[in-house]
Amino acid sequence: MTNKAKLLIVEDEVSILRGLTDLFVFHGFQVESEQDGKKGLNTALSQKFDCIILDVMLPSMDGFSICNAIRQSSKEQPIIMLTAKSSEEDIINGLTLGADDYIAKPFSVQELVLRVKTILRRTGWNDATEALNLGNNICIDRANCSGTVNGEIKDFTRREIDILSYLQRHKRPVTRTELLAEVWGYAKSSVLDTRTVDIHIAKLRKKIEKNSKKPQMLVTFRGEGYKLMVSS
Repeated sequence: MTNKAKLLIVEDEVSILRGLTDLFVFHGFQVESEQDGKKGLNTALSQKFDCIILDVMLPSMDGFSICNAIRQSSKEQPIIMLTAKSSEEDIINGLTLGADDYIAKPFSVQELVLRVKTILRRTGWNDATEALNLGNNICIDRANCSGTVNGEIKDFTRREIDILSYLQRHKRPVTRTELLAEVWGYAKSSVLDTRTVDIHIAKLRKKIEKNSKKPQMLVTFRGEGYKLMVSS
């Protein structure tokens, strides 16, 4: 029996839901779907999925609330949100609540499939069980998405850990475009895509910096990118 990646799609527009279901089944996924927000959340919490695709606007419970509830239960669950075209507020809100990625409507179905496959490759990294040590005061458990920062326990999303891991390995300023290509798996960037990186960096600074407004560890080099200033 073939082991298929299991996907949950929560989308209330029947035509879009039917099209996405057919698309991912064609690409070899096992797909379950819901049109109602609360039913979608119940399904998400009662089963194990390799990835969940959430629309923002849903009956009975919106995608943001669902994402937040899933994150309270699982820090590792990959989540992609479907947002309104050019709605940066939706994007910021979704990423702040812990979504791994977003794609704006109307979207390219090929791009959505690529984003899902990228997340599946990322969650299968061989180093996922190893600890991520950032200097003497920060140690992050990749498997459990949690760590200690100066003796305080903090939660991290899988994407945040990926960013820190990439910056730690390269020990040089890394551009937004490189992060999007190597961590997110994007073929090319856009204005909103680079904003995605900025949002994640801001979230990380609040978790690992003593003063996020004056970062000493996750530093911006103007015109060059971000660099992790820690010994390892």
